[in-house]
Amino acid sequence: MEAASIAFWVVALLVALALAFDFMNGFHDAANSIATVVSTGVLKPQQAVLFAAFFNVIAIGIFQLKVASMIGKGIVEPGVVDHYVVFGALVGAIFWNVFTWWYGIPSSSSHALIGGIIGAVMAKAGVAKLIGAGILKTVLFIFVSPFLGFTLGSLIMVAVAWLFRRTSPMRVDRWFRRLQLVSAGLYSLGHGGNDAQKTIGIIWMLLVAAGYMTTEDKRPPDWVIWSCYLAIGAGTMFGGWRIVKTMGQRLTKLKPVGGLCAETGGAITLFLATAMGVPVSTTHTITGAIVGVGSVRNASAVRWGLASNIVWAWIFTIPASAFVAGTFYWIGTRIF
Repeated sequence: MEAASIAFWVVALLVALALAFDFMNGFHDAANSIATVVSTGVLKPQQAVLFAAFFNVIAIGIFQLKVASMIGKGIVEPGVVDHYVVFGALVGAIFWNVFTWWYGIPSSSSHALIGGIIGAVMAKAGVAKLIGAGILKTVLFIFVSPFLGFTLGSLIMVAVAWLFRRTSPMRVDRWFRRLQLVSAGLYSLGHGGNDAQKTIGIIWMLLVAAGYMTTEDKRPPDWVIWSCYLAIGAGTMFGGWRIVKTMGQRLTKLKPVGGLCAETGGAITLFLATAMGVPVSTTHTITGAIVGVGSVRNASAVRWGLASNIVWAWIFTIPASAFVAGTFYWIGTRIF
């Protein structure tokens, strides 16, 4: 089937599937935005998800579409993408998100989607149509983003501890309960700005494959941008509570000052990555920042066994979602 002849209903169904993934992304990654602010008691869970969802959506007016462009044009050669590739990629990503959510594992929706794209393209055309530079940059940031989050979170924690060393713990707690609302808002802004664009990118790929856009177009239609930001915000409002517990309580115990340091370090990392057009994992970033803050207080305060299990989930994300995507690419070619 030629790209331009893809039926409208097929495109509509795949856009709906992409928005379902975007919703699941917000649902799955709500823990990234709210775990610290909930675990420190600054906001109640329902307040926190509404707060985070609001900042997810208003990110639409702050960040350029560099991440969407990277997903749409920087991972695979545009000519190889068709509706079967998009179908396989989305199913692979959704499968991994549901699997990790069920077991309360904070994995990366971003890398699940990228793994899905890679797996579906390899099932169709092998490795020749993959863009090595884009994939290498994405894989590199699997390690860079948690390391940067860890470093910034720990450095900010050290700086705050030194600046407030003569202030009573009660007063510090009272001040940082208020200030943590700022850091949580910034982190949610970075979360929405980076993650919503990944779904924009895959819908962009689909519209080009279907002949509704060309590779020369500078940006997708406004309806694509708005629907993706609103979908991730809606997903965040529902919240993935299984993962919130892992991130906010089981990994390390946080106080408001620690929550602010982790969120600020994570937010800086996300803002830098989005400005560079790199699709990073908000999960990796905040996990690194939380561990960094916990290790400053006391290395034994971090449950390193749990942290290592999380890292193993990160390692398996791309190959697992790629395998499922390749399988469903094959199934898709026999369904429609």
